[in-house]
Amino acid sequence: MGRTHDYEVLVSWTGDRGAGTTGYRDYGREHEVSAPGVAVVLPGSADPAYRGDAGRWNPEQLLVASLSQCHMLWYLHLCAEAGVVVTGYRDRAVGTLAGAAAGSRFTEAVLHPEVEVTEPGMVRRAEQLHVDAHRACYVAASVAFPVRHLPRVRAVGEQPSGADVIAAGDA
Repeated sequence: MGRTHDYEVLVSWTGDRGAGTTGYRDYGREHEVSAPGVAVVLPGSADPAYRGDAGRWNPEQLLVASLSQCHMLWYLHLCAEAGVVVTGYRDRAVGTLAGAAAGSRFTEAVLHPEVEVTEPGMVRRAEQLHVDAHRACYVAASVAFPVRHLPRVRAVGEQPSGADVIAAGDA
């Protein structure tokens, strides 16, 4: 399978309110996520639906962010290789979690990348490269739910396209 890479993170619970986990309502869900060599510590918590702090990152958001970041980084790489010059990229990614607490699972994630390229002749290829980026994204390949893409690509000064792209294997 080739080389392997290990990614170490430290998750430290900071939500002890003096009584530990003596009861479900007696402890905070606050924690910190850090990694060796990374200057910024992410303040984490549970989703507010699970007694968490809405002002902190929750695992659900971080999973969706990981999917979006992985796709974007592969997409930009593939565009650079293909001669498609991207000058803007923004994604409003949405993940859907269904079920009750212990039985919850993500049922899908939908990425909505908005891409700007320098020339109208690049738009079609820029749209197609989302499929290749999905295939290359190891985060999308590692999750047990479909990841769809609804990209909008436009050349500088034009209106965006509205292409629906569902990567191979997704339905």
